[in-house]
Amino acid sequence: MKQKEQLTKIVGSKWILDDPETLEAYSRDNSYVSPRKPQYVVKPKDTEEVQAIVKWANKTSTPLIPVSSSPPRFRGDTVPRMGGIVVDLSRMNKIEGIDRKNKMAYLQPGVTFTQLQPELAKEGLRLPLPLLPRTSKSVIGSFLEREPIITPRYQWDVSDPLRCLEVVFGNGESMRTGEASGPGTIEDQRRIGGAQIWPEGPHQVDYHRVVQGAQGTMGIVTWASVKCETLPKLQKPYLVQAQKLDDLIDFTYRILKLGYGDELLILNNLDLAAILSDTDGIEDKRKTLPPWTLIFCIAGFERLPEERIAYQENHMKDIAQESGVEPREGIPGAEGNEVLQALSQTSEPYWKLKLNGGFQDIFFLTTLNRAPSLIDTMSEISNEVGYPPAKIGIYLQPVVQGTACHLEFTLFYNPDDAKESEQANNLYVTASKALLAKGGFFSRPYGFWSEMVYSQNTEYVAALRKVKKIFDPNNVMNPGRLCF
Repeated sequence: MKQKEQLTKIVGSKWILDDPETLEAYSRDNSYVSPRKPQYVVKPKDTEEVQAIVKWANKTSTPLIPVSSSPPRFRGDTVPRMGGIVVDLSRMNKIEGIDRKNKMAYLQPGVTFTQLQPELAKEGLRLPLPLLPRTSKSVIGSFLEREPIITPRYQWDVSDPLRCLEVVFGNGESMRTGEASGPGTIEDQRRIGGAQIWPEGPHQVDYHRVVQGAQGTMGIVTWASVKCETLPKLQKPYLVQAQKLDDLIDFTYRILKLGYGDELLILNNLDLAAILSDTDGIEDKRKTLPPWTLIFCIAGFERLPEERIAYQENHMKDIAQESGVEPREGIPGAEGNEVLQALSQTSEPYWKLKLNGGFQDIFFLTTLNRAPSLIDTMSEISNEVGYPPAKIGIYLQPVVQGTACHLEFTLFYNPDDAKESEQANNLYVTASKALLAKGGFFSRPYGFWSEMVYSQNTEYVAALRKVKKIFDPNNVMNPGRLCF
């Protein structure tokens, strides 16, 4: 009770939740991570309250688990592995500004894609999206976790489009990174034309990389600037169908090298059917689709949009002919405009839950040319454990202008069927280990992946623990995650 009284002084009694229903909801997610209830859920309203909570946690040795997106959640990183307090940042949902000239947006962690995109559109801007984020997904949460965006030509660094941050580190100290660090306050900077674009610093340290991908183990981000893009005036989507993934690789590389297309991604027929169909129509839709579809969109902007589309379109068709593929505005089972409209929105209900009600993802970084071999490995293991390969969704997303590729397998299963759930879990564990051994780079090691990855990198682990000791000396930030 004493803890609750202390927290009440920080956030107020209304924003401390400890009823059984709420604690149960935060104790689990849709992953295979074992559930555990937190002591309380607190909802701060600003950076000052977050900082006070972190300082209190250091004094009382209480674990803190930051959460910014509302349910459903899927990766286990917000389950309180060692109990403690869930710090829910959903109240901090203010869009603090949109800078049309510099194509920047400034926001708090509770802001969702659904909330931000319409406000950007009013200014002629849009935010690079991950693949159909759920309506409750936090923008900052998504970019902190380095979820790939479907417009790789706009990504110059793995941290894009995230720029400057305000962070309360685990030691209770608050700082702003990059240009936001100064000189002067953010308001002072804006009065003289500053836009908090450059993310590196202060000095020569990229502090934003300390918290990006850290699963809340280093600190709590309370504000960020994100890079936006101009809203297209015209868009012309194309679909390229293929029986084999290999048939799409040469064309995809050449398009990426030239910087053509905005949206650019590859889906197998199960994932594409799940995106385009209602629950009852997924299997029927799948039967009409080719095994593989490359989706890309040519865009025209404020100046000469028709001419821009025309020259890219003509060159693209020449490249396609040389690569032996045929881009079309529609293919059996899908029209380009239909696909583009689906990809431009958030997903409710979340599209991966429509098929069987449950799923588990395996994803990692590789290169596009190595993806077919890794997909073959996945199919072989799937057959070995008795999980039908036809039930696996596959998504390939070139990142950082095509220099790497995010490869994602989605194992769909019915969570109410114990046998099917166990079968999917068996495949998840077995395939993850095999794909790591084949060279898959698990850059976002959730759940049991952390042990799988860090056990092979002892020097890296030692360095990370030194960094952790600096920024979170008492290990209050989401303990038990990663290698901590």
